[in-house]
Amino acid sequence: MTGFPWLLVDQNIDDGDAVVAACADIDGLFADPGELPVERYTLLGCAPAGALRAACDGFGATWVGNIGLETIHRPDSKHPRECWECTEELLDLSVVDVRPTGFGVFDVTLEGRLRIDPEHRKRRRGPDRAPEADGYVLTGITGEGEETFGTCQDVTGVFRPRPERLPRPATLIGCRPEPRLSRAIDALQRGSARHRRMIIASIYSVADDGTATHMLDSGLGAEVSAVRPSVLGDGLLDVTFESAYGDAIKGGRPSGAREIWEHWRAGRPTATGLWAAYPAALRHEWAGAALAHHRPGPDRPSGRTYHLDGRHVTDEDGFYCAIGEAINGPGGYFGWNAGALHDCLLGDWGAAPGFRLVWHDSAVARKHLVPGYDRRDFCPAVTMDHLLAWLAEDGVDVELR
Repeated sequence: MTGFPWLLVDQNIDDGDAVVAACADIDGLFADPGELPVERYTLLGCAPAGALRAACDGFGATWVGNIGLETIHRPDSKHPRECWECTEELLDLSVVDVRPTGFGVFDVTLEGRLRIDPEHRKRRRGPDRAPEADGYVLTGITGEGEETFGTCQDVTGVFRPRPERLPRPATLIGCRPEPRLSRAIDALQRGSARHRRMIIASIYSVADDGTATHMLDSGLGAEVSAVRPSVLGDGLLDVTFESAYGDAIKGGRPSGAREIWEHWRAGRPTATGLWAAYPAALRHEWAGAALAHHRPGPDRPSGRTYHLDGRHVTDEDGFYCAIGEAINGPGGYFGWNAGALHDCLLGDWGAAPGFRLVWHDSAVARKHLVPGYDRRDFCPAVTMDHLLAWLAEDGVDVELR
């Protein structure tokens, strides 16, 4: 497949027909996700508690963070009385209006965003229909963590029709189809049923030396919908996919990640700190590329000392990039979230447990990794104290310099 930077492989088969196509580009793989829209919701008959009560009384900040609406089911329901499975998440909320309706009871209007899991809601009751509820328990998530926000009898603005986002197609540019894709193209030209045009494949980036690396959590799952000759060469095709169920590309990457994957295509970085020029979201992509390109090897012995360059650790993702390079050299990986860091600290990722970490220029992280609210992931921010506690719990001796 030399000369084609992208490869599609069906990992579910091993009969020698797993390669679906090689192509020059994949239009739709790198695209910035749209933001959740800002909306208004009203908690009816709300008996608030904690930070929500303080905001309603005028003694606290109007911003209250996230609220989980945990359904209180009616006694005849098949669900438990208080059901976390029927919870909706309201994000980054501010109180914009409070109307007393009784002693300690209010109608509270909030402005924020709704996290929608369409598949979860469709399985449960349909995307727009409210559950049969006797009210809701309110669970608050602020910059300080989780707390109780009280209850409400009903809610408006959450369960309502919304414009459906149009599915995004994907096009393989300059594609050389292998037999499985050729059969799907033939099915399109014969007007066969959609399932005969269906392709499911994982996406691989092919390095200049021909090495193929799986782009984690990214794949194509859709039906061939159009084919045309490609301007990139005789015999090559541009093949468009559209899905009746959603986006053709699953787990796409932000547009800025293209540069990162093209950088890695030339080979593993030979200089440290190349990730430092990127913002937090793309530092996360850098760490993900480092994970995808990681090659297992024996751990260095316990008791070793590693040096972390902290000059650019201005966010959580910067820490993961920096510790990856401290342990495993330029382009190294050693976790890209809290759970992955814990797994790496248990061993088999380059360093045996029980090592020493010298964190240089730690004042940079101390200044930037502070308590607050992460508006990228809509959750409490990870602080430097969190990172130090996680390292200590897994036996790392940290020296701050």
